[in-house]
Amino acid sequence: MSDFQALYLDEAFRSLRGHKRLADGAIGQLSDEQFFASPDPESNSVALIMKHIAGNMHSRFTDFLTTDGEKPDRNRDQEFILQSGTTRDEVLRFWENGWHLVFDALNALQPEDLERSVTIRGEPHSVMQAINRQVAHSSYHIGQIVFLAKHWVGTSWKNLSVPKGQSEQFNAEMRAKFQGSR
Repeated sequence: MSDFQALYLDEAFRSLRGHKRLADGAIGQLSDEQFFASPDPESNSVALIMKHIAGNMHSRFTDFLTTDGEKPDRNRDQEFILQSGTTRDEVLRFWENGWHLVFDALNALQPEDLERSVTIRGEPHSVMQAINRQVAHSSYHIGQIVFLAKHWVGTSWKNLSVPKGQSEQFNAEMRAKFQGSR
């Protein structure tokens, strides 16, 4: 076991937790109407993107080390369809459960597990590759969620990171914060 492996697992967990925090911050600013709205017929709503991310997580991280990450009961195409009457709470419950599966799977891993092999759609991946794939997939779609939320909320948007035009102030605050911790 190397320190790198343990550090990698910590970083993957930290990164995914940060992505979820961004998404949750964006989602929390949306009305129900905005949550289910899509910019055009070929685009997805925030609700659909969340349903897809959660479906992916359910498939990939249920029995993560022992079964193919593309479960036979997954219907990816249905992840992009909301049944009439679907509520925000239902989407949020599915979303939270998906994240729970990921975080529980990561927490159960030992550093030496990173070298194990798992399959996704029959293709072998190291555990590290599978985690990297999840981090990339999640960040891609969470960027979409944040973009859509910012679009729908407009001038009422509360920044989730460095506010526009305030980079220098933010950088100075960060330098001061970390110089004091040395």
